Amino acid sequence: MEEKVETSVERQVKMREQAKVLRERRERERQQLVSEKMEQLFSEQCEELRTTLTRRREQQVCEERAAQVRSRQERLQREQQEERIFEELWEADRHAKEQQEAQKAQRQQQRNKQQLDVLRRQMDASEQQRQRHRELRQEEAELVRQQQQMERLQQQRLQQQVLVQQKVRRRHLDQGFRLKMKRLAREQQEELQLDMKILQKLLEQEMDQRQEATQKKVELREEWRRYRQYLSEELRRREEEEQEAEQLLEEKLKEVWRKQEEQSQQQREARDRLMKEVMETCRLQIQHKLDLNLQKQVELSAERDELSRVLEEMKLTEEEEKRRQKQTHEAYMEDLGAQMKHQQQVRSEQRVQAEREHQQGLIQQEVYNQRRDQILSRPLSRTTTTHPFRRAQGCRSAS
Repeated sequence: MEEKVETSVERQVKMREQAKVLRERRERERQQLVSEKMEQLFSEQCEELRTTLTRRREQQVCEERAAQVRSRQERLQREQQEERIFEELWEADRHAKEQQEAQKAQRQQQRNKQQLDVLRRQMDASEQQRQRHRELRQEEAELVRQQQQMERLQQQRLQQQVLVQQKVRRRHLDQGFRLKMKRLAREQQEELQLDMKILQKLLEQEMDQRQEATQKKVELREEWRRYRQYLSEELRRREEEEQEAEQLLEEKLKEVWRKQEEQSQQQREARDRLMKEVMETCRLQIQHKLDLNLQKQVELSAERDELSRVLEEMKLTEEEEKRRQKQTHEAYMEDLGAQMKHQQQVRSEQRVQAEREHQQGLIQQEVYNQRRDQILSRPLSRTTTTHPFRRAQGCRSAS
């Protein structure tokens, strides 16, 4: 309970102190308000004070006006100086950018010239490659023609060998046929001669028969029989001799033909071997040349592909460089335009602010003029008005 009582007492003390503070603050505010009102009343009723305040206010307004004018002039000078500095900086930056762009253009021109030289050399190399490719194709066509010609020669030689063999066989056949024909002709000639002899003899016998008639008829028949028998034996003997001679001749001819055929066969085989060696050597040479030609064409195609790849890379690099330069130039122009736009916006805002301050100054001047005219238009008192503070001090001293 005691703690609670003490707490209430303390609260009451604090409340009294707060109330005292509030009364003192209100008293100060009241006195300040009274002082301001009395000051205002004195300033309105005291001619001397009002004149002094008017001059002071006019002087203050003039000073403020002059300060505003100076501030505006300084601001204008500062803006002009800033604008001049900005123009100088912009001009210097533009000049530097132009020099940089000129240097870039010169370097790009030099690179373009180098690239053109490289491209020209590559085009010359490409033209040489195309010429070499045409030469290789022509050489390949010539080698193929030679190869085909060699194959035709081989085919012609084989055909010639077949014809030679056919002629040899035909000659052998013709030789045997001629021998048979000669033998038949000889036999026919002999038979004809024999018949002629027989006819001649028959004629002679007929003549004799006419003379002798019957008495020799038997003898003639016997003689005729013996003659015919003899003739038959003689013909058979001759035929055997001729067959033996023909057989010997044919055997000799066969032996001669066989030797000639063996010799011809050996010569043909030697010629065939030599021809095959020559043909194989030519074929190997032509095939080697064809392989070299094909290898050169493959290498030439690889070089042409590499050249095309290098040209394509150079084209892409040049396009990328042009695109990068275009982006850099566009970014520079955009940045420069943004800077100019920002600077124009800043100057515009500064002009608007200056105009606003100028208008505010004019409004304040107009308000002051109206207030001054209002004060000056009031009627003046003939008695000198004492300041309220002086009257209060006089009352306190009199008491």
